[in-house]
Amino acid sequence: MNNNGNIIEINDLKKSYDNGKIKALNGMDLVVKKGEFISIMGPSGSGKSSLLNMIGALDTADEGSINVAGIDLRKTKNLSEFRSKEIGFVFQMHNLIPNLSVIENVEIPMFETKASSNEMRERALELLKSVNLEDKIDQKPTKLSGGERQRVAIARALVNHPSIILADEPTGSLDSKTGAIILNLLKDLHSKENVTLVMVTHEPYVGNMAERIVNVLDGKCQNIVSSP
Repeated sequence: MNNNGNIIEINDLKKSYDNGKIKALNGMDLVVKKGEFISIMGPSGSGKSSLLNMIGALDTADEGSINVAGIDLRKTKNLSEFRSKEIGFVFQMHNLIPNLSVIENVEIPMFETKASSNEMRERALELLKSVNLEDKIDQKPTKLSGGERQRVAIARALVNHPSIILADEPTGSLDSKTGAIILNLLKDLHSKENVTLVMVTHEPYVGNMAERIVNVLDGKCQNIVSSP
């Protein structure tokens, strides 16, 4: 992290696809402080998910600069190590492995660490308790509800003590009641784990839960406002 307290610094970031025909990011600028909770909002195709993919090092930029957790992502060669140590991902579709148990799914990111099997299980169980799923640890994901699967995904995202959680439409496939439970859980864990939370959404009620709303259009940040 930079000395000024910024955990994410993006300047004039550009990304095109299809030989330059599709401009996903067109001079994106964004600064996020450590421990902030921000929502990224905008219409479909505005660049929201592309921006999240850049922060999480799932994709690389064509131009501009991006510094996340003190790492220059355009210069570092070991992006998988960066993702393992610094980033937790929560997607709209939970991406759990169906033939593994709940606790085994949560343990997966720790296989890239030096944690022992006992340490892995203790950490996974701790997080599953925090999302009220300690009674489901041996279940397969196919036996869980959509909300329960997303709670497993949240536990998995937190398991390596990441500095940043990236959530891409985390309630998009859930009904409103279950979605509200997931959002409140994310907000509580953001505070308890002292983690920076960056969430992409197109739902105003979801965006308003954040401390700041970043509006994105045509691959640029149009304005940044405090949430009511």
